[in-house]
Amino acid sequence: MSLPRIASYEPPSELPEARVPWRIEPDRCALLVHDMQRYFLGAYEQGAEPLRTVVPNIARLCARARERGIPVYYSAQPGDQEPEDRGIQTDFWGTGMRGIPEHRDIIEELTPRAGDRILTKWRYSAFQRTALREWLTMEGRDQLIVTGVYAHLGCMMTACEAYMSDVQPFLVADAVADFSAEEHRMAVGYVARRCGVAVRTGAALDAFALCLSGR
Repeated sequence: MSLPRIASYEPPSELPEARVPWRIEPDRCALLVHDMQRYFLGAYEQGAEPLRTVVPNIARLCARARERGIPVYYSAQPGDQEPEDRGIQTDFWGTGMRGIPEHRDIIEELTPRAGDRILTKWRYSAFQRTALREWLTMEGRDQLIVTGVYAHLGCMMTACEAYMSDVQPFLVADAVADFSAEEHRMAVGYVARRCGVAVRTGAALDAFALCLSGR
């Protein structure tokens, strides 16, 4: 009923072929950094894969997005959740994180900056019981670039719910981490086949650059 210890594994080296012709457009997209809190990342071997690749990639995406005026959103779960708020998640994952910085804080490498938005998240999907839909609508965004943890749980569920809200999701395969290589590949494949597009960090950064080139 708690988080597993996660053995080191290499992020997927190949991406599934896209079923739809969607492309990241800087004036349409927002970037989501999903649950990159110390509690969740404490399950990994520090300094090893996949975090060795994933954390710098998310940092690069955040920095470039801010430069280009692309909204950067963070999701973060609260500590010491009341039983009525946590609900049946307790049956699967126990009582969750405590309300202490060692659990609750977003890791230092990805500290939110002025102008970023932080939403309090209660369920797998970052759309559930949050203002994410309202933020996207208010800022005229109908694409969501998803990064963070865990790929086959909150990241995949957020991508699915984006699709069901007519928001095009892009899951960044080398900027998400999971419990295992198998579950990571499953999440990337599901999104690519059923509700969105799987991309790499380099492709997303290239797309961000288009707003300066004028193409």
